[in-house]
Parts: sequence; C-alpha cells; structure tokens
Amino acid sequence: MIEFADIGGGVGVVTLCRPDAANAMTVPMVDALRAELARIEADRSIRVVVLAAQGKVFCAGLDLKEIRGEDAPRDPIAFMHLQERFAGLMQEVAQARFPVIAAIGGAAVGAGMGLALAADIRVVAPNARFLVGAVKIGLSAGECGISYHLPRLIGAGRAFEIMLTGRPVGAEEAVAIGLASAAASEGPVNDQAIAMARIVAQNSDYAIKHTKQVMRANLDAPSLAGALELENHVQCVALLTEDFREACTAFEEKRPPLFAGR
Repeated sequence: MIEFADIGGGVGVVTLCRPDAANAMTVPMVDALRAELARIEADRSIRVVVLAAQGKVFCAGLDLKEIRGEDAPRDPIAFMHLQERFAGLMQEVAQARFPVIAAIGGAAVGAGMGLALAADIRVVAPNARFLVGAVKIGLSAGECGISYHLPRLIGAGRAFEIMLTGRPVGAEEAVAIGLASAAASEGPVNDQAIAMARIVAQNSDYAIKHTKQVMRANLDAPSLAGALELENHVQCVALLTEDFREACTAFEEKRPPLFAGR
C-alpha cells in the first residue's frame, strides 16, 4: 500500500501503491502512511520527502467501503474515530520535520485533496485535478484540513466557490491561483518533484527544518510583532551554527558549501 525509497542526497520518496483502486485510502493504508512518516521523522538522513502515487490517479480519497461495508462504523463515536485517523494524517504531513513535496498526476479527491494541501509544495502534471468531492455526496466540504489549508493558499473567496460547488480545478488554474507551485510541462511529474526536492535538500538541515517550522507557525501568527519575534530567535541560533560559518567561507571561496548538520 505504501512504499518508501531513499534516493540519496537527503531525499526520500513515499509512494501510494493502490493504483487499481485509484489509490483510495483505507484505514490500514492511512495507518501505514502515518507509520512511515513517523519512521522518517526519526531518520535524520532524510531532509525532504516527495509524496507520489502509482497509476493514473493521485488519490481518490476515502475508500467508500470503509463507511459502507460490513466493517463500517455503526455509531457516532466509531465514525469520529475513523475521521480522526484520516485527519491525523494531514496534521502529521503539515507538521513533519521535513518539507513534503506532493507530485500530483490525475485527480486528488476529498481526503486525497486534503493530503495534497497538507504538503508544503505541490507539483502538478497537466492532467492533475483537485476536487473537494464530499460536498457532492451530501457531506461537508470541510474535511481533512481542506477548510484550513485552501483559503490560506488561494484566499477565502476562491476557496468558498470551489468548496461549495465541488467543481474540479485543473492543473493550469491550480498554478494560476496558487493552489499548485509548479506544473510539470516536460517529463513525468515525479521527476520534477524530485528535482525540486534535490534543490531544497542542498540547504542545511537547520535551514530546511526551521524555514518550514517558521512558515507553518506564522501562518497563524497573531501579529507582525509575534512573527518577527519567532523569526529573530530562530535566526540568532542559525548565526551561531557551524553550517552558517561554512556557508560564508564557501561563498568567499566560490564553491558549494559542505554542510555538517551542526
């Protein structure tokens, strides 16, 4: 269901591997992905993760058999437990130590869209489509972090329209409105996402980790003063690291820096 590959240079690739079911997520699949993210969290050799998918669809969201089959939840508490397992995945992607770059080919629907939005960067293939999904089947469009991430990425006005209509957002529009960071115009979307990950991974461990953390924290900063206070503390520590001194020396010597993670 989930595969991981360490491709070197500080980059890991996590792949959704259920192409025959459009990578629709079951509870075991969600649990496996959460477990893999926790394992990578402890692996300091991985500094950036690419989230990819096998087949023609990135992720069709929740496998509806989870809520309609014989083993489906039967009471409100069980349904809440199921929802929290999916929602917890989105939180773990967003709060991970490492940046996550989602390589999106085909549709990202419902929880699949939530997973894509929880990533820090989205690279889309020409056939990529984002669909809220839930609003079309009598459920709230606000699920799996979509109501939090989407308006922060594209603004509340656009987010309201997309969530209330449930219409698809294609690759070209996604890039134009800031929902996606880049479109893979040449070659497979995974290759472009990996190339971007390699660029990020060339930076120091501290710079990568704390840039993500500051960005995530300051999305909800109560004021500019609060955002600056966090930035100041993080930057003062960075100025005292060996990696900063090495970067200065490398700049003077006109060579790439050799970061040591100290």
